[in-house]
Amino acid sequence: MSTERANPAALAPHDPAWASAATQILQAVGSALSGLPGAAEASYDHIGSTSVPGLAAKPYLDLQVRILPLPSHEQLTGRLGPLGFDRALGARRDSPGVTHDIPRGDELVDPAVWEKRLYFRRTDGVVLHVRRSDSPWGRYTVWFRNWLRAHPEARESYESTKRELSARNVGKADYDDYTRAKTKFFDEVQESFIRWGHGTAK
Repeated sequence: MSTERANPAALAPHDPAWASAATQILQAVGSALSGLPGAAEASYDHIGSTSVPGLAAKPYLDLQVRILPLPSHEQLTGRLGPLGFDRALGARRDSPGVTHDIPRGDELVDPAVWEKRLYFRRTDGVVLHVRRSDSPWGRYTVWFRNWLRAHPEARESYESTKRELSARNVGKADYDDYTRAKTKFFDEVQESFIRWGHGTAK
């Protein structure tokens, strides 16, 4: 493929092997973080489009750790480095979701809950999001995943949106614009999946 036609946001058909690969990597991450404050109570999640059966996705696993207190980069780098993870700095200065998640109308929460750590494994493109256990984004990613799994029509609508946005990214150097544009769909369905998430939360 020529450089002019390259698409950083190219989508691949869903691969059932993504789920088992995510489980194995999360187990390794959990072992690596063992002993850190809050690690015993932390949650380890497969999130993003690769976690939704039947949904086309960029072939990069998105994984999440929800832990409190949020470890420092020094603590994480020493433990995640041997697993092949490097601190992600983003493709641009303003790349979304690198050091902080974008607040989503939760005006009353402590601003510190949006802070995060982001790591990337170049060998297989695994993205690891480390968020506080009380992060609204951390909760939203799980609710959104589960909502898409439970609502085929929403999954199909999301895939249609993703394909349209992916086509716009042909020839671009990164997929930051694709990531930002997807936020519009997230905005439109947020009330629905949050209401559903509250109703199913145990």
